[in-house]
Amino acid sequence: MKLGLISSAWLGTSIDTARGIELTKQIGFDTIDIFADPLETGPQERRLIRKTCIAAGLPVVSTVCCALGIADFNRPVRDFHVARAKAYLDLCYELEGRNLLLVLGEYIWQQEVIAPADQWKWAVEEVRKLAEHAQSLGLEIALEIEPFHLSIVNNVGLMDKFLSDVDHPAAKANIDISHLALAHDAAGEIAKLKGRIGHVHLSDCNGKVHGDLPPGRGTVDFPPYLKALADAGFAGTVSIELEYSPEPGKIVDWVREAYTATDRLMQDLAIRA
Repeated sequence: MKLGLISSAWLGTSIDTARGIELTKQIGFDTIDIFADPLETGPQERRLIRKTCIAAGLPVVSTVCCALGIADFNRPVRDFHVARAKAYLDLCYELEGRNLLLVLGEYIWQQEVIAPADQWKWAVEEVRKLAEHAQSLGLEIALEIEPFHLSIVNNVGLMDKFLSDVDHPAAKANIDISHLALAHDAAGEIAKLKGRIGHVHLSDCNGKVHGDLPPGRGTVDFPPYLKALADAGFAGTVSIELEYSPEPGKIVDWVREAYTATDRLMQDLAIRA
């Protein structure tokens, strides 16, 4: 497996796009995921990202998209989110990445008023459209398991069902290890998604709420999950997710700490390529 960083680690700090990419490589990461909305990222910024990644020798794996309205009950809203996600896929293709990391939304109004089955059906239909566009570009969709109570896909069992309903080879799962811990999914659950895991996120949490902490600052027991991923045949990238550091002025130390801790975990299990 490779070890990557999501560029959102640098958001809210004094470190700009190019410097963030350069530091990612200098700290030791193998790859980078790009958190940038193509609807507000102009051609100059896109070229800067591409040129800096090439110069640093840092391949892009994912572009990261939150499409929280993709199961909205209004057709124009769903159409907008599909068009926007397609723009993310186009950006991924432009950056020579591998997949779109896609975050679906939640059931609205506490699953009242609008039937949950309808919202599930709309999400499935729209993700299938995105998978078709991804396949046309030689890319994949990596759907993230979100551990929140009303998230459309919030555990491994639901991801298994969702991917089966989408029924497209370009639609795969993203495994966020801390999200599985928060959802109380044991490492053994990962086997249900064997052959359908496209990407992995790694960060720590306190076991109660979403954290995005460097490994070791929380309670997540990472080795069983990493071993289960290897046993499931996953050989892609594990990307560290750090966002909104409580000490933005110390973000380089924060990222370096996360890198060192994760590298040690992977080396101890002999899974870092």
